[in-house]
Amino acid sequence: MKASEIPFKDALKFWTKLRFISFGGPAGQIAIMHPEVVVRQNWVSENQFLRALNFCMLLPGAEAQQLATYIGWRMHSTLGGIPAGTLFVIPSIFVMLFLSYLAVAHIDIPAVAAAFYGIQPVVVAVVIEAVLRIGKKALKHALLYGFAESTPGPLIMVISM
Repeated sequence: MKASEIPFKDALKFWTKLRFISFGGPAGQIAIMHPEVVVRQNWVSENQFLRALNFCMLLPGAEAQQLATYIGWRMHSTLGGIPAGTLFVIPSIFVMLFLSYLAVAHIDIPAVAAAFYGIQPVVVAVVIEAVLRIGKKALKHALLYGFAESTPGPLIMVISM
């Protein structure tokens, strides 16, 4: 199906639904997005999807959100890209606002303080996992590994643990 033939309303409905059903970080979100936009709806070809995904992996930031924005843009130009990208992040914004409110207004409650204290190692683990995952894709030569290890980033992560 050509991008110009896709009703904007259908695309908007899909981007809204995707954000509420996606889970598992970028890999899970992309795994949910792929069968819908490539197989069921045929909005983009397999080759277009994979090329866009590879490009998004090179960019800093959230791969799945960038991929959603690109596919939305490809289908309906800027009018499609903006809602696809925005609808993808809106639920996350509300979660962050709620957690920020809890941290500021109720940190004196022991259960809230314990929850925030307990989640710190999880956040560190998620960051380390992301660094390792991206490193496996980006570092193709021993010289690049040496360069990555000589930068302060890994040292800072080790010290912060």
